[in-house]
Amino acid sequence: MHILVIDGNHVEAEFRQKFGPTHEYTFFRISEVATYDDFNQQLEACLIACNVVFDLPGLLHLQNRKLPSLLPVFQEMSGAANSSSTLSSSVCFGFCGLPTLLNRALLEVSLYDEADRGKLAETCAALGTDYRVVEDRVGLVTPRVICQIINEACFTLQEGTASMQDIDLGMKLGTNYPHGPFAWANAIGVERVYAVLEALWQDTHDERYKVCPLLKRQALRGQPFAV
Repeated sequence: MHILVIDGNHVEAEFRQKFGPTHEYTFFRISEVATYDDFNQQLEACLIACNVVFDLPGLLHLQNRKLPSLLPVFQEMSGAANSSSTLSSSVCFGFCGLPTLLNRALLEVSLYDEADRGKLAETCAALGTDYRVVEDRVGLVTPRVICQIINEACFTLQEGTASMQDIDLGMKLGTNYPHGPFAWANAIGVERVYAVLEALWQDTHDERYKVCPLLKRQALRGQPFAV
């Protein structure tokens, strides 16, 4: 398959590891296109040539476009809510595309339309990946859980209960997670963690998702944690 990835350069290595070398890849970086006309022409050419789209900005640049008939489009849904697709002629799914969470045995996906379940199975078979359908909601499942753990770790650090290094080491040894919460936040991107939690808070107003001031400060400053 020819896989088009829109604004996914930060997870290019994970895409190639996840789906393997048998596919053709195009990584379309919006910020590198000089003019609006160039953007439209280049994106249209990429869309015509590809068999499947992974859209990391989340349909921002695809809405109201006439796409090839039944083109599967996977929308990154970790920090957004969207119960329906506005893409004409396409078949749209949600997926988890956060760094460190893409290259896993199962592709985490959501359905906008139950009638598209067969197309999802067909597309994932062609991509050579197993998948798991989760509820179509903000944060999906894994991003919601991991970002909540990171947020709680920030509260623990802010309150002076333990050091950043001790929290990371304790979580790795105690839960067998691949990373401690602060190292994981850096790997995902602190700004992305904040965006997921803020979207969850706006969607639910559940106190569990209220962003720790320490995490918010790091995200707004664009600074990783000093682990």
